[in-house]
Amino acid sequence: MKIPGISRRKQRWLRGILSLSLSAALLTACGSDSDEIVINLYNAPQQNLSAIVERCNDLADGQYRIKLNTLPRDANSQREQMVRRLAAEDTGMDVLGLDVTWTAELAAAGWIREWTGDNKTQAQAGTLEAPLETARWENKLYAAPSNSNTQLLWYRQDLVPQPPSTWTEVIQTAEELKDAGLPHYVEVTGAQYEGIVVWFNSLVVSAGGSILNEAGTEVELGDPAVTALQVMRDFARSAAADPSLSNTQEDQARLATEGGSAAMEVIWPFVYPSMLENNPEIAKNFKWAPYPGIDGAGRPPLGGGNFAISSYSKNPEQAFSAALCLRDPESQLISATKDGLPPTIEEVYQRPEMVEAYPMRDAILDSIKRSAPRPVTPVYQNISTVTAAVISPPRSISPQSTEEKLRDQIGDALESKGILP
Repeated sequence: MKIPGISRRKQRWLRGILSLSLSAALLTACGSDSDEIVINLYNAPQQNLSAIVERCNDLADGQYRIKLNTLPRDANSQREQMVRRLAAEDTGMDVLGLDVTWTAELAAAGWIREWTGDNKTQAQAGTLEAPLETARWENKLYAAPSNSNTQLLWYRQDLVPQPPSTWTEVIQTAEELKDAGLPHYVEVTGAQYEGIVVWFNSLVVSAGGSILNEAGTEVELGDPAVTALQVMRDFARSAAADPSLSNTQEDQARLATEGGSAAMEVIWPFVYPSMLENNPEIAKNFKWAPYPGIDGAGRPPLGGGNFAISSYSKNPEQAFSAALCLRDPESQLISATKDGLPPTIEEVYQRPEMVEAYPMRDAILDSIKRSAPRPVTPVYQNISTVTAAVISPPRSISPQSTEEKLRDQIGDALESKGILP
């Protein structure tokens, strides 16, 4: 392009200056993008987690930007992907959303950072002790509880006016309903996976025992485990057991109850909003009660998730800050009311927004406080795998000999030196 009144030589000089200025501007812009601190969050699928991430990015005000990376839906696939990348010392992972049973494994392997100082103080403030215990390993804090979970007995009040408090009463109620020609199944997660281990562990603790000792180094089991196994076998051979018990996971249990073939189910609270949406007629009579026990109210399972910080994060200071925001009271309120994930911070249960979303919030809070955590050990995955195999299907359990087999195989699992590479 010619510029009138300016010599060709000067025009070439001006074009050179403009070109250099434009290049400098582009380089400055690119440099600004590359200087941005990105905190990679890896978490299980959660419908409204992106809204929480957006909130925390606004609060960060440019100090960093959280990027959400969604893991596979299946828990085993989540763990496998995470462990493989940590074993490879992947620096592209910062905040890690862990199942409560993974903390010990990752901490013992040196893959996650200890929470100390003000970060530890903030993570512990107002947090329920049971979820907090799942975030510890060898008396050190390695994660911050982001959400919790527990199981209740859910029942149809039109079929069960008075909910049973023990597993023996559960079976008796089912037998009576069957004799009356009414829906009588009690849905329980009896398939060969983590769900049956959760059931067994809670029964053992309800009977006064534990699978491992407190240090997680030796097998306990014994008479409480025999009692638990007897309950499982009795249930599986009774009218309470759905014929598909040995294949039942959470969704199958939910669908059977929503479909009207079950009178009760023992499961996590996600079934309540699902029932409201999918079968409003049954929902009118869909109530909740404490988890059943051996001689009274039981020790319910404890689930949930923790946020940990990768040992290989290049920006640990910002990663800790991001994790604290992602699990603060406001974030937990969003997770609870939008995604059905019970909070780990006690005061959130008293928020007005919780009243409609969680009419059973007091029951959930009490259940979490009385819960039975699963064994804390770096080789929990091995223990879970062998336990599920030995006690499946539950109707084939022989209490005394099954306990002995469990003792041997869990003992072998404790001696395992390998962690999934």
